[in-house]
Amino acid sequence: MALVSYARQLKQLLVSLRPHQWTKNLVVFAALIFSERLFHWPSLTAAAGAVGIFCLLSGAVYLVNDLVDVEQDRRHPVKRERPLASGKLSKGFALASAVIIVTVALFLAFELTTPFGIASVVYLVTMTGYSLALKHVVILDVLIVALGFVLRAVAGALAIDVAFSNWLLVCTLLGALFLALAKRRHELTLLAGEAAGHRKILGEYSPYLLDQMIAVVTASTLVSYALYTLAPETVARFGTDRLIWTLPFVLYGIFRYLYLVHRKEEGGNPTKVLLNDRPILVTVALWAATVVTVIYHGSRSG
Repeated sequence: MALVSYARQLKQLLVSLRPHQWTKNLVVFAALIFSERLFHWPSLTAAAGAVGIFCLLSGAVYLVNDLVDVEQDRRHPVKRERPLASGKLSKGFALASAVIIVTVALFLAFELTTPFGIASVVYLVTMTGYSLALKHVVILDVLIVALGFVLRAVAGALAIDVAFSNWLLVCTLLGALFLALAKRRHELTLLAGEAAGHRKILGEYSPYLLDQMIAVVTASTLVSYALYTLAPETVARFGTDRLIWTLPFVLYGIFRYLYLVHRKEEGGNPTKVLLNDRPILVTVALWAATVVTVIYHGSRSG
């Protein structure tokens, strides 16, 4: 019986690690692609290892977040089904698992490279700080979520020992901020008048305020990406100005996401939207294929 109970706890632990959210860690690959090392085997394996490590770290952060929010989650119409909130996963087992996962992940991170290990620690401390306190500070809460993606991008560059582009960081920050604000808006509209009762910080926002912020970030994201593709240093690095050809995919992807947020009341789970909405999935695939073709065609032919 004890073995059966342990197996059940492991199953619920896996659910709490949110493997469906691990696609967020693909941001780690950004530096690999834009440094033209996608087909360099040592860099590819190092980047893949970095992604795996961040899957462990982000999973541990989800465990900590669920431990902190267990009581609030029990009052949420969707989150109450999570293993910790529903009582299917014990708090002690979750805490012990989080400690073990973090220990293993940080050991592997420093084994990969010391700078990557330091970046991993910074990510872990930042996101743990978010779970414990920073998510209760208006505006800073969404900025910290976006910063988590920036740290992933930086860590990806450090894992393969390449300089990270400031443009990459700016575009990553703005894109992640767009998704974080859209998620806040979805939470606010889903919970309506009970929003502040489920999460106090939601009482500091309103749909109008979030729409204004989303509009600013949307415009900033598109302009920044367009400027990046045409920047002299970008053209000089890749030997082409054709990266601007990828802008229509970015435009459509953002507009499609806004359509889903405003007309279909989606956006609460960006990963679910990415994996389940076929137009966005196709758009991301076409954008990635076009980026690789434009960047690597020049380097291969040269």
